[in-house]
Amino acid sequence: MKLTHLDENDRPKMVDVSDKDETTRVAIASGKISMSQKAYDMIVSNQTKKGPVLQTAVIAAIQGAKSTSSLIPMCHPLMLTSVKCDIEEIVSLPGFKLEVKAKLCGKTGVEMEALMGVSVGLLTIYDMAKAIDKSMVISDIQLESKSGGKSGDFIR
Repeated sequence: MKLTHLDENDRPKMVDVSDKDETTRVAIASGKISMSQKAYDMIVSNQTKKGPVLQTAVIAAIQGAKSTSSLIPMCHPLMLTSVKCDIEEIVSLPGFKLEVKAKLCGKTGVEMEALMGVSVGLLTIYDMAKAIDKSMVISDIQLESKSGGKSGDFIR
């Protein structure tokens, strides 16, 4: 099997997508963060000292998606047309599930942007609540679905 990120001399390279067709591409990723009941209650009631945790996490998730190519070496810089975030309160954890949907019309997919958005958003929740609970656990970061492009659709 030939790896696409290596050239004929086995040196790293960014894949050439110039001959690919532009299509609408969408990816949805999600992840969870679990925490103590105290941290959860303080976040939900906006009682943390660092401000509105969930609103800040949404902004961070969007910024993370937009910054993906700066952090993942072989990712192409993309002109995202939309990044949407949803945070679900999960009382039974206690904690939160963050979902990020990234979209564009282009020549390469947006899976990494959705995954990066989730990762940065969840890390932001951790950062803003670590004074309350250093034992929080970030888990289950995964691609939920993707559409567009030659490889077709994927749904978990």
